[in-house]
Amino acid sequence: MPELRKDPVTGRWVIISTERGKRPSDFGFQKVKPKDGFCPFCPGNEDKTPPEILAFRQDGSHRNGPGWRLRVVSNKFPALRVEGEIFREGVGLYDKMSGIGAHEVIIETPHHHESLATLAPKAFEEVLWSYRDRMLDLRRDTRLRYAMLFKNHGEAAGATLEHSHSQLIALPIVPHLVMEEMAGAREYFRYKERCIFCDIVRQELQQGERIVLENGEFIAIAPFASFSPFEVWVLPRRHSSFFEECQVHEIQSLSWIFQEALKRLEKALNFPPYNFTLHTTPFNERTLEYYHWHFEIIPKLTKFAGFEWGSGFFINPTPPEEAAKYLRELAP
Repeated sequence: MPELRKDPVTGRWVIISTERGKRPSDFGFQKVKPKDGFCPFCPGNEDKTPPEILAFRQDGSHRNGPGWRLRVVSNKFPALRVEGEIFREGVGLYDKMSGIGAHEVIIETPHHHESLATLAPKAFEEVLWSYRDRMLDLRRDTRLRYAMLFKNHGEAAGATLEHSHSQLIALPIVPHLVMEEMAGAREYFRYKERCIFCDIVRQELQQGERIVLENGEFIAIAPFASFSPFEVWVLPRRHSSFFEECQVHEIQSLSWIFQEALKRLEKALNFPPYNFTLHTTPFNERTLEYYHWHFEIIPKLTKFAGFEWGSGFFINPTPPEEAAKYLRELAP
């Protein structure tokens, strides 16, 4: 059974995932599965994954068989286990708890060589619907407090399978970085009685120099203090603290701007590896006046070394204004 352990100095929790246990010899360079090799995510191999939790299918196709457009399954090698109860324990000055949670994989397309950037618009929209549906379901589990939705695209970004997929890990605690972000937003609201993210949206729309894309519902920006070259955030223009409360017209609007941002990053940077994460409000919170959900897309263009890890400062060689201008002016 995995467990969570708390660093007594920083307050950060880590997952000790015994079921993914590795010896020193296991940490060598790991390649993404060869293009012509076996892929457990391709149609016809449904029995090689855990049973599907959610699927969008053609009419008449059978559960856990071919005929799907998108599938969600439990991770075969989960970081956390959904079965069991939460036990918290002190071991001297250390704190730990049982590794209860959910770890799911969203298989975004049946086509092995397709990416999020090349999906048909309706298929990309279905990916967003699957994110929303799974988060709405998981928030009903009172043991869980936060769902971290993320994608690793490409070997350098941590993907170990080439077939396009994203992941969702639901946790019994709120991650430390999320709490730091929320605390900063709360302090800004206490001082100014306004949401800092709403102010960012207003200022970026007025100035225009860091806008990558915009439509009636969302904006994509290169954030002012981007820690990575060509970092892009996608934010709703209206105040909204929970992603999973998006309405139909918002999912449609988000789908266009999110996919267009990915297309421009691929075109500008020659198909880079990237990660994206969803930042949203914890399950057990009410609607918050001070916090605003958003996606963060981070192309993997630089490597963090001793200075970054030791100091917490990140060196970005590309000003966000230049990155935004380049992406904005790319032909769609």
